[in-house]
Amino acid sequence: MAKILLIEDSPTDTAVLTQLLERNGHQVLSAVSAEDGIAMCKREMPDLVLMDIVLPGMNGFQATRALSRDAATSAIPVLIVSTKGMETDRAWGLRQGAKDYIVKPPREDQLIARINELLGA
Repeated sequence: MAKILLIEDSPTDTAVLTQLLERNGHQVLSAVSAEDGIAMCKREMPDLVLMDIVLPGMNGFQATRALSRDAATSAIPVLIVSTKGMETDRAWGLRQGAKDYIVKPPREDQLIARINELLGA
């Protein structure tokens, strides 16, 4: 079981992703803004972060960059899960330090397989 931090401002997406992750044996923490997510990430040290892009205040690209450049959190893989499906968004997300980029809504089997790969499970 992994501890996964979900940074997502949509209550619906948070509920759906939390159920999906818990059904697959993971512990889920959630934050509704990038700023709260970064603070929670430093405090809780999750095994993986699922990051939305469109967030209030700081966006997910900025938050991913902040986490990947901070020595305290740089080893925590960030997986972007966003409705922004253009190849330029994906490329930019990976340049900010994300380990992968999945377009919403993710297929459960694909999302869990990718999480397991990133966690080395």
